[in-house]
Amino acid sequence: MFCLSHLFSKIKKISLATQIFVALFLGVTVGACCCFSAAGISFTANYLRPIGTIFINLLKMIVVPVVFLSIIDGVVSMGDLKKLGSVGLKSILCFLVTSILACVTGLVLASAFKNFGMFPKLNIVGEAKFNENSSSSFTDVLLGLFTSADMLTVIIVAVMVGVAIIKCENKAKHAADVLNSFYCVCETITHSIIKVSPIGVFAMVSWVVATQGVKIIGTLTAAIVCAYIGYFIFSLVVYSAITKFFTKVTPLEFFKTSFPAMIFAFTSASSVATIPISKKCCNEMGVDDGVSSFVIPLGATINMNGTAIYQCVATVLLASCCGLSLSLGQMIFAVTAIVASSVGTAGVPGSATITLAMVLSSIGVPVDAIMIIYGIDRIFDMGRTVVNITGDIASAVCVSAIESKKRKI
Repeated sequence: MFCLSHLFSKIKKISLATQIFVALFLGVTVGACCCFSAAGISFTANYLRPIGTIFINLLKMIVVPVVFLSIIDGVVSMGDLKKLGSVGLKSILCFLVTSILACVTGLVLASAFKNFGMFPKLNIVGEAKFNENSSSSFTDVLLGLFTSADMLTVIIVAVMVGVAIIKCENKAKHAADVLNSFYCVCETITHSIIKVSPIGVFAMVSWVVATQGVKIIGTLTAAIVCAYIGYFIFSLVVYSAITKFFTKVTPLEFFKTSFPAMIFAFTSASSVATIPISKKCCNEMGVDDGVSSFVIPLGATINMNGTAIYQCVATVLLASCCGLSLSLGQMIFAVTAIVASSVGTAGVPGSATITLAMVLSSIGVPVDAIMIIYGIDRIFDMGRTVVNITGDIASAVCVSAIESKKRKI
């Protein structure tokens, strides 16, 4: 008994990311050993897969309240929308445009990888829920946002509630406090679920590898390469272009000054934890302190360009694994969900998993498919966090430059 207690205390001291990597390695090892015999495959299907399924069901259970309450909290935290003024509008517009560009980048790259056969179909998840022959016009997609009872409807209602609370001002203070309290409760539950994720990862990865064989490793490697190509191209092209166009800061100077924040973001995988360093980098580039104090924290909450690229890659990958080919309408639907859910993505490690589940459910891809890539999420997370915080810094630099020119005029 003492030995078990001592063992558990040692495990608790290991970071969650390390635990997940260990679980991933053990899952691949066990799955590889079991894939050569029918008895081994049967063992993983009958005894390990149910454990992974329980973990997935826990994630499904918490998705709706977390997304709903977090988006309300994000909208309310902006304060009086009228008082945000030009800085707020410019910041949100910059976030929105870059997020859409990030989604386009992710979808184009992921579709290219799929067309080259790097994202094959796997016989491990459920069938598609949407009808690929159904109408996919822009009008149908737009109307679907307001008529279908899916997660996009949850997002829209959450935004409406948040805006209504802001407009009601002091009359809605208690409502805002109650919703914020419920959000804290949901966050606590989410963290508790995430803590047991190594067990779910081990169980599900063992079954996946046993069923598909070691070829699944090649698919996961292709997904990582695809995402990081997207991170690199987007950062180099988009951030260089907007800083060069709106400011006197050269791309070389921008990335050189932002490098400390980028390194910290890569190692911590947390946009929120990187806020102080991001603000310091902005100040070194001459950004107004008031602008950086507003844009950087706001960006850490709602500006998730790296997350958008990752979710697009993951969506195309997992849809392909389910034997689905996304139509233009479904891609628009996915982009809308990804951009809208950015406001509800917390700037902490692993938070993109919850919103990815929402995106998948909105286009009919089985949420269970998340377990295909969950074990390597930390690898994606480090890169996407770098893109996220670099986008925050670029936005702050551009907004500050525009505001400065306006004052001179």
